[in-house]
Amino acid sequence: MKEEAFEELIYDWNVVGEVPAYKKGVELDDETLRDGLQSPSVTHPTIEEKIRILHLMEELGINALDIGYAGAGPKAQADALALAKEIVACGLKIEPNCAARTVKEDIMPIIEISQRAGIGVEAAVFIGSSPIRRYAEEWEISRMLRLSEEAVRYAIRNDLPVMYVTEDTTRADPETLRKLYTVAIESGAKRICVCDTVGHATPEGVCNLLTFIKRVVEETGEEVKVDWHGHRDRGLSVPNSLAAIASGADRIHGCALGIGERAGNTPMEILLVNLKLLGIIEQDLSKLPEYCRVVSEACHAPIPFNYPVVGKDAFRTATGVHAAAVMKAEAKGHTWLAERVYSGVPASMFGLAQGIEIGPMSGESNVRYWLKKRGIEPTDSLVGRILREAKEANRILSEEDVIRIIKKCQ
Repeated sequence: MKEEAFEELIYDWNVVGEVPAYKKGVELDDETLRDGLQSPSVTHPTIEEKIRILHLMEELGINALDIGYAGAGPKAQADALALAKEIVACGLKIEPNCAARTVKEDIMPIIEISQRAGIGVEAAVFIGSSPIRRYAEEWEISRMLRLSEEAVRYAIRNDLPVMYVTEDTTRADPETLRKLYTVAIESGAKRICVCDTVGHATPEGVCNLLTFIKRVVEETGEEVKVDWHGHRDRGLSVPNSLAAIASGADRIHGCALGIGERAGNTPMEILLVNLKLLGIIEQDLSKLPEYCRVVSEACHAPIPFNYPVVGKDAFRTATGVHAAAVMKAEAKGHTWLAERVYSGVPASMFGLAQGIEIGPMSGESNVRYWLKKRGIEPTDSLVGRILREAKEANRILSEEDVIRIIKKCQ
């Protein structure tokens, strides 16, 4: 059978009925090296590690990255400058942006970085917007509007493109958002960012909010792009990101492994996997495991064994019935079939492969498959001995465990 014929073996409820009209080729902004590092539990990478991560972002087709919060001090500014210079020196397509509060003191370092590196660095100027934040900070809306206008105009005068960011957008009232975004756009911002800063939103809420924001943009009469920045306090960051795309967002933010403050940000790799499977993006994602591994090691952020796609167990099985289905599909001589008969995600799409292990819940077929894959003759006596020990174990047998049993039988 050809691959097209195999596709008929899967009935896809995801495309039955009304299906969201996802925008093809949506842009991505990687916040790993700024917002991701706000996690209290991660280690900040060295500049060499940051540069390696930058290149992996480029290879994954990520469109933009936050190179840091330059206003945080000399070290943050130096690292941001080094990343901007690397982009220029290597002719990378990825576009840098840099976070700043709506004050000149935060924007000035970005201007210096842009001038010294010889590249436009988008100023991501942010301010809180929700009533609860305004109450806690004792902010008056008139002051917020003045700060926003001054910050955007100052950045524009110094040749910086501007992304105007409202923090806690998903808990802000419509009138405040209308005023803030309108003044930012009228001051020259060509991109605005809608933020679910505390992970409050549901997909329905995202659709409601983005519909409103798109109307505000239309009312200005300006060509302005809209970003979505989500957090996963309620575990809804990926569904919310997909809802944002369906509602017309132009660019989505995320962090490798979902690192970030509290429960973290939208996990970039999970977002990429879903965008690829939905046909929204087309780029090669075979470098995804390396991207996650490098960030994990640089930030000392362990990857859970059952983490989707890049976790140790993502494509491993030791259950006899499941393994048997995979092996029978593989025997039909088509990788497409074998990868999907017991998985919703094809391993090879991400530079990975399925693994069949031997453990307490395994069957004889697991053992024979394991031995054949390693060029070892699966005699009945050897298979029986390995399976007996596996049934008595309290875990999956390691490679060393099986080799030890084989040596005993020789």
